Amino acid sequence: MTKSRKSVVAAAAMLAAGGLILSGCAGGSGDGGSEQLTFMFRGSDAEKAAYTAAIEQFEKDNDVDVKIIMTTADEYSTKLKAAITGKQVPDVFYVDPGSVQAYVKTGIIRDITEDVESDEDLDLANVWQYGVDSYRFDGKLMGQGAIYAMPKDVGPFSFGYNRTMFEKAGIPLPDKDTPYTWDQFVDVAKQLTQDTNGDGTLDQWGTGLNVQWNLQPFVWSNGGDWLNEDRTEVTVDSPEFAEALQWFADLSNVEGVTPSTADAQTLDTYQRWMQGQIGFFPVGPWDVPVYEKLDFDWDLIPYPVGATGETATWTGTLGIAVSESTKDPETAAKLAIYLSTDRTAQQSLVDAGVQIPNLIDMANEWVTASTLPPENKQEFLDIVQDYGRALPANTTYSAEWYDELFKNIQPVLDGEQTAADYLEEVQPRMQEMLDKANADAGIG
Repeated sequence: MTKSRKSVVAAAAMLAAGGLILSGCAGGSGDGGSEQLTFMFRGSDAEKAAYTAAIEQFEKDNDVDVKIIMTTADEYSTKLKAAITGKQVPDVFYVDPGSVQAYVKTGIIRDITEDVESDEDLDLANVWQYGVDSYRFDGKLMGQGAIYAMPKDVGPFSFGYNRTMFEKAGIPLPDKDTPYTWDQFVDVAKQLTQDTNGDGTLDQWGTGLNVQWNLQPFVWSNGGDWLNEDRTEVTVDSPEFAEALQWFADLSNVEGVTPSTADAQTLDTYQRWMQGQIGFFPVGPWDVPVYEKLDFDWDLIPYPVGATGETATWTGTLGIAVSESTKDPETAAKLAIYLSTDRTAQQSLVDAGVQIPNLIDMANEWVTASTLPPENKQEFLDIVQDYGRALPANTTYSAEWYDELFKNIQPVLDGEQTAADYLEEVQPRMQEMLDKANADAGIG
């Protein structure tokens, strides 16, 4: 899941001054005289094992040494920016879509369009278009133009339900293809919200969603959006947006189908979902290895639909970029393409349970062949192929304007302020920040 990008200049300077050295960065030679590349990424031990196996094969095929530098997810941004500050940029490294414009402008990442298009082993039509387009930039807008990274993955943010809870309550299971309307969803959520042990206190709820990661599906499905088409105007003060945010807040304050603020402080909704206390909860591919071990059956369905009648959600992604300063741009680009699209490398990552395949034909095989949950894996692919969107902050030069919406949103969620009043109040601040981002990007 992509987190907000915050300034870490001070931290980066301290780390650089403290001697953070990424040995072998930006080219160099290995001990045996062959070229050495560095690949920096963040992830789990399972991902490291998958990448290590894949890279060993790449080294043999290309007579190159690849030094792997792995960090935790929390450390990655700080350590990468420290490496950039210290002019020790890895040859190949993870990049999120929201950083592409800044890295292009400051000459950090390389245009790899020619490498991608001339690769005889690569069928670009067999790679999720969303993944590739997330790293295209034409100098003004993301999503079109030159390719500055290949997708490490695509992460469709789907909607899950506790099938066991439905069956115990005697409620018909949701249709995997026809989404609930908002009213239908609230009705079912009310039926699931229960005091199951009869002690006078609720211990089971219909849902429990985080506004920062779950508001988008409801806004988009209701016809609202964060920005206009050319991304120059913040549009959160529209009636469609206000209606969606108010409905979201009312799930707690009016309908009572989510844990209270006090309940959530005792145990957050993620943990309550894991313990079988929540009926509906989001599911990304990265969750599946953990959710496979749950003590209840669960599956995927489309998000409930607002006024448009069309379901909506977002798709996350990470990219694999090539440093502009690499001494071996051809091999570095080949490594980025290999890690993104080589079948053996992809299978290792899929087997590790961290992503769905980047290759469309492999993904279609995975849907039919895998016996692990969820049963309705097709929903993941439908999101990537048909209706998943980029998070709004990933299409602009800075995320500051987007983050501003959530900084003071709690009074709305607590029922102390209407959504319409809050959005009217916050829109000018967001617009000012977006204007600055566009000015910094040279877009006017």
